[in-house]
Amino acid sequence: MGRNANRVVPLQEVALRLHPQDDVAIAKTDLSVGVVLALETEAQVTVRQSIPGGHKVALRGIAAGEHVHRYGQVIGLASQTIAPGEHVHVHNLSVQDFAREPAFGADVQPVAFVPESEQRTFLGCRRADGRVGTRNYVAVISTVNCSAHVAREIARRFTPERLAAFPNLDGVIPFTHQLGCPTRQVLLQRTLAGIARHPNVGGYILVGLGCETNQVADLAARYDLSGPGLVIQELGGVRKTVEAGIAAIEELLPSVNDVRRAAQPISELTLALQCGGSDSWSGVTANPVVGLVSDEVVRQGGTVVLAETPEIYGAEHLLTRRAGSPQVGRKLLAQVRWWREYAQKMGIEVDDNRSVGNEAGGLTTIYEKSLGAVAKAGSTPLTGVYEYAERVTARGFVFMNSPGYDPVAVTGQVAGGCNLVLFTTGRGSVFGFKPAPCIKINSHSALYERMAEDMDLNAGQVLEGVDMAQVAAELLDRVIAVASGQPSKSESLGVGEAEFVPWNVEGTL
Repeated sequence: MGRNANRVVPLQEVALRLHPQDDVAIAKTDLSVGVVLALETEAQVTVRQSIPGGHKVALRGIAAGEHVHRYGQVIGLASQTIAPGEHVHVHNLSVQDFAREPAFGADVQPVAFVPESEQRTFLGCRRADGRVGTRNYVAVISTVNCSAHVAREIARRFTPERLAAFPNLDGVIPFTHQLGCPTRQVLLQRTLAGIARHPNVGGYILVGLGCETNQVADLAARYDLSGPGLVIQELGGVRKTVEAGIAAIEELLPSVNDVRRAAQPISELTLALQCGGSDSWSGVTANPVVGLVSDEVVRQGGTVVLAETPEIYGAEHLLTRRAGSPQVGRKLLAQVRWWREYAQKMGIEVDDNRSVGNEAGGLTTIYEKSLGAVAKAGSTPLTGVYEYAERVTARGFVFMNSPGYDPVAVTGQVAGGCNLVLFTTGRGSVFGFKPAPCIKINSHSALYERMAEDMDLNAGQVLEGVDMAQVAAELLDRVIAVASGQPSKSESLGVGEAEFVPWNVEGTL
């Protein structure tokens, strides 16, 4: 219910002004016409329009064409004159390009690394190549959509009852996709190879049709994959290939089951940072909480991977200012330029990445969405920039080029080696991903109360006065528990197999 009209209330009781230079405040609750907001400067602003909770109210008069600020940063230009107390949203705020100074490395601060003897640990599965998994799966990898049914049938035969004799195994899961013979194979092959070699995968088989462009033998040779490769046309059809796949996995099971969890430093964690179904509170609570956890994981020697290039657009200068070298900063800007050209070629606007849910939740422009999204990456230096599904080898905070579509983005991050996903949401995403467990962090308590079965942590506590550092500590404890084998909410619900979606950049002929 909105506040009573004509009642004078201190701004901080009903809204948040996130930076002294901000032209807007974010309503904590629905604000009714006539409510008088008392600012810290002793000035008053009368609400002129109904303002939904999470949406923006103008704190001063803004001329048409003038920059509008939130987080102390530009979130758009006024498309018409905006009076104090008006609702600031899609009807009067637009996206136009503006100059952003990259200032490579200007904000880089040394990382105060935690001594190895003081690092926290989790129970993980160390692999032969030295990397550590948070899960122990067998993967059935389809090289082409034409073999997807066979891959699913093979995996389906390995029921919990059939795997009961292998208690150290988390399951047999199919990795299928919709791609046929893409014009560009490099991304598909790199993605499939990344899953085969993932630290959460203890064994795998490849399943192909036989006449596709992405040949099993070519994929195996190019990426030095030694797992069994089955070709339907060579084996004589669906039934025979399913039988061969079952036999191949049964041979793998004893060795995969031999892997035991043991204490590992959290420096072995590589976290995928994601957001989906964002709202205006995501950049105030959930994303900054994840940012604090990201900083702590980096301080303890681990790695965090931000992605979704269209969702840093308008905020990329904040990341280049943290670039560990000019080369890293230039590589990030090159990815942003590529996206501008790609969007133009596709006849779309980068600002189109906002969804209906984003707008309903108070987000108006891609700039505003991006400024909130980059908060997930904390404050440590940017140490590397990677192409989609490229194996991540640098430590610290890195960036990976990807679309903003969550399944495609997470597929690339996990193929690059992320062994756990931190996923923030303001509208209520039910995302999950296998083989990397997904921890979902919601932005406000009303969402948690409505969808508690799907949310792992309520960052909305911050809006109710709980210290953000305390909420971040709670999240880090949850990360360690899930990395050690405790199921996340999405895992408990069985979510995560359908979300494997390799990026198809150039289409299929």
